[in-house]
Amino acid sequence: MSETNDPIEHSESLPVPGLPIDWHVLATEKVVSAVDAVRVKTAGPAIKVSRALVYGIMAAFIGLMALILLLIGLVRLLDNVLPKDVWLVYLVLGGMFSAIGSFLWSKRPQGAAS
Repeated sequence: MSETNDPIEHSESLPVPGLPIDWHVLATEKVVSAVDAVRVKTAGPAIKVSRALVYGIMAAFIGLMALILLLIGLVRLLDNVLPKDVWLVYLVLGGMFSAIGSFLWSKRPQGAAS
């Protein structure tokens, strides 16, 4: 009973008629190269897009935080420089932002707001 005639165990030692001796190596290489080609065409662009998305979100977040800190610093600086209360600082900054917004609004393409 120790000796079994299992065809699966002995199939590697028997050559397949009409195929080269290393047919299994060639088949494996073809499958691996096909899988690699599919991976390069699908996962490669997906990874690039996801990295660009993550870096873009991080850059937008950091830029927003820098803008908020800049505005806070500008309000505090003007509050120390101008002699009146903080309402004058708000009036100056509001006028400045309104002027910038009006200028940008005048430079918009025609029909963009409709």
